[in-house]
Amino acid sequence: MPDLSPSDLPVLDKIQELILLMGREPSTYQTELVSQLIQTSLKLLGDDINLGQLKLITRALKEMRYAYKTFGQYPDALRVSIFGSARTPENHPDFKAAARFSKEMAEAGWMCMTGAANGIMKAGLEGAHQDKRFGLTIRLPFETVTNLHIENDPKLVVFRYFFTRKLMFVSHSDAFAAFPGGYGTMDELFEVLTLMQTGKSEIVPLVLIEGADRKYWDEWENYVKQHLLDNGWISEEDLQLYYRAPTVESAVKHILHFYSLYHSSRYVKDRLVIRLNRKLDSAKIDELNETFPDLIEEGKIETCDPFPEEEDHLDKPRIAFIHNRKYFGRLRALINAING
Repeated sequence: MPDLSPSDLPVLDKIQELILLMGREPSTYQTELVSQLIQTSLKLLGDDINLGQLKLITRALKEMRYAYKTFGQYPDALRVSIFGSARTPENHPDFKAAARFSKEMAEAGWMCMTGAANGIMKAGLEGAHQDKRFGLTIRLPFETVTNLHIENDPKLVVFRYFFTRKLMFVSHSDAFAAFPGGYGTMDELFEVLTLMQTGKSEIVPLVLIEGADRKYWDEWENYVKQHLLDNGWISEEDLQLYYRAPTVESAVKHILHFYSLYHSSRYVKDRLVIRLNRKLDSAKIDELNETFPDLIEEGKIETCDPFPEEEDHLDKPRIAFIHNRKYFGRLRALINAING
């Protein structure tokens, strides 16, 4: 084998030829990213990497590619991910609450997405019609059952690794609902909270729900306040990243209200662009500037047209400001204020 680097011209020429063989124009940004993926893969041949590490990288990439392809068939769907214990029995109040929640969300037009096992995951799909169900299951030696609501469904995606599975939950969910559960539920819940708190994922509704007369979330929140907040390890505004729903109906209402005026957001360089379902009047924008100066690095919140870098939701009215990339709990409060 010649002593070449993946970035050397002969190798790059061969990569361009492969892209052309696939019927794609090699000069687009998309094919440039694929070229970088191929170059990175070739670099593994010269790295001091063992077989197990190479298998992990390969399997993870395959899982991500297949999952993105599957989700890509439903580009306009609104999805709520439902977390909770796989061991919750069907006669338990939490199971009944989860089944009722999924039914109401599906009736509102949302797809319900769970881990596809039994317990809360089964309940989270039970209320939804087949075309409103999505399952992300994980291969485990002791819990391998896929519940009957999603078994053999083309919208069931099987994962080997928790990290790729959680990535798909976070990157394809427009809301989250957490029911009582064990280590896995806490892992998923704190992953979502951490990513929103640090600005690594978009702010979306996160509701905590349980069956009637249950105290699970009371005790959980007491722990969070006494051991995290009181010690200064989280901030007061971080408590706004979740909503304690007293009833299933209030959880559904909370999620739907979040998208009543607010639509979505993205960064364009240093500027946070917030897309809206209808325009805000100047008095409301003045109020936002007065209430949330702690989020603004410089300038102020203003209406704007779509930026050249944006490719989606170009018909939506917008506001934008230079965000300081801090206080994401306060950013959640700003969205609440937008929705009134």
